[in-house]
Amino acid sequence: MALRAVRGAVQLDVDEREHLLAATRELVTAVLEANRLSTDDLVNMVFTCTPDLTSEFPAVAARELGLGDVPLMCAVEVDVAGAMPRVVRLMALAQTPLERGEVQHVYLRGAVALRRDIAQ
Repeated sequence: MALRAVRGAVQLDVDEREHLLAATRELVTAVLEANRLSTDDLVNMVFTCTPDLTSEFPAVAARELGLGDVPLMCAVEVDVAGAMPRVVRLMALAQTPLERGEVQHVYLRGAVALRRDIAQ
């Protein structure tokens, strides 16, 4: 088993609590499924939000999915002029037999434009 970082992002339509939670649950679920990970495989998960997202912490959605015993952290993304708005990003550290090149990074909705080179 190796320790691997898995990235993901989703762009929201609006900054509304239920929309943010639903989109974050979708992202977390997609990252776990794409990499065949269980909550027991997770070491931690860090979320960032663009500064225009203030309706809720993305970690709430992860807890709703049963990740309550996984260390979770939220932060604000760097506010770069012209950056894509309304984006939740995540980076999960996980124990997995996958090789680095086999890790599937997940970019949903408009966030696909952030990393066309690695998005699935």
